[in-house]
Amino acid sequence: MAPSTPLLLFFLFASLVSLSYTKPSNHSLSFSLTSLPLSSHSKNSLFSSSLASQFKQNPNTKTSSYNYRSSFKYSMALIVSLPIGTPPQTQQMVLDTGSQLSWIQCKVPPKTPPTAFDPLLSSSFSVLPCNHSLCKPRVPDYTLPTSCDQNRLCHYSYFYADGTYAEGNLVREKFTFSSSQTTPPLILGCATDSSDTQGILGMNLGRLSFSSLAKISKFSYCVPPRRSQSGSSPTGSFYLGPNPSSAGFKYVNLMTYRQSQRMPNLDPLAYTLPMLGIRINGKKLNISTSVFRADPSGAGQTLIDSGTWFTFLVDEAYSKVKEEIVKLAGPKLKKGYVYGGSLDMCFDGDAMVIGRMIGNMVFEFENGVEIVVEREKMLADVGGGVQCLGIGRSDLLGVASNIIGNFHQQDLWVEFDLVGRRVGFGRADCSRSV
Repeated sequence: MAPSTPLLLFFLFASLVSLSYTKPSNHSLSFSLTSLPLSSHSKNSLFSSSLASQFKQNPNTKTSSYNYRSSFKYSMALIVSLPIGTPPQTQQMVLDTGSQLSWIQCKVPPKTPPTAFDPLLSSSFSVLPCNHSLCKPRVPDYTLPTSCDQNRLCHYSYFYADGTYAEGNLVREKFTFSSSQTTPPLILGCATDSSDTQGILGMNLGRLSFSSLAKISKFSYCVPPRRSQSGSSPTGSFYLGPNPSSAGFKYVNLMTYRQSQRMPNLDPLAYTLPMLGIRINGKKLNISTSVFRADPSGAGQTLIDSGTWFTFLVDEAYSKVKEEIVKLAGPKLKKGYVYGGSLDMCFDGDAMVIGRMIGNMVFEFENGVEIVVEREKMLADVGGGVQCLGIGRSDLLGVASNIIGNFHQQDLWVEFDLVGRRVGFGRADCSRSV
């Protein structure tokens, strides 16, 4: 998401996904992902780990013909487990389109978990020295805090807005998908001290994101409803490379910003969409299109993010949404209740009944593209019998962006076409094998 500089926002999902990967070539590669709970202090986090550091991207970089498919169980997040090193060690990483630098948890006995990556067991592991260009703090396109440690190695530190952190060394390591298919050594963070056991798989538009370093042309995911009728977490799908269902997708071009445009509230490496408006129960809300566009300071940028749970709107848009919700379901509102410091449209009662009172919600974009949130998926169960509309107020959390979170991407293919610089959407039953 677009942070207020130097705001670093971090959202760790309440599910983990274990992933197996096969050959990254011109045919589909299959994965299996399993949902697990995150550490307790992360469950109340709402945001992705969008970094304030700005990296330049080389538009002439050739892409690789990766093409894989995975299935995953979804609770609040997408966390993949990837084979890293030689021989490979499986590492859990948050799939985050709002972050750039990927990092893994590295083993430093005795305080790290047994699942942490052990560099001593990998023949392809290497650490970046202090004289590497990425470790020089005055490199203009690299503002991540780095320094030389006592061993003359490149040390980094991340501190996130929700109180979580990660620090360690910048390293190079391979993703080993099979004995014959590996990536070249990619730049990663090797965290030796962090508040969580899971890492980050950065997938934004920056030159140091996994998608850029691995030269991926496209990736897509299909998020299922959080709960199936049986009450279990359903299974969704994830592709790295072309999606076989893409013929039915509708695409909207990404909005782009020059690296030279210095806007304090803008994230030029985010997936920024040209949003036009919002409809609720068939009614177009009276919100100017300019509210969804970046102003001279960068405020108002609208982005889509796999690493943010809920959707967040700037005040002008949020107030219009709340005004309409009050008209439709005001008597059911839970007065004085705020979830997570930003969600104040919460209800006591049956989610299906309240959803029928509100109706469908539609996010409108250019080219006739729409994200339709059906009434039965309007509310999130936040515990204690409380149901909250999955939309929060951005300014309560100190950010100035509109963010479409994964809660409003359920039963929807979302494809990121990095070559065509566009995002595609396709309706689907994501709880099935799609």
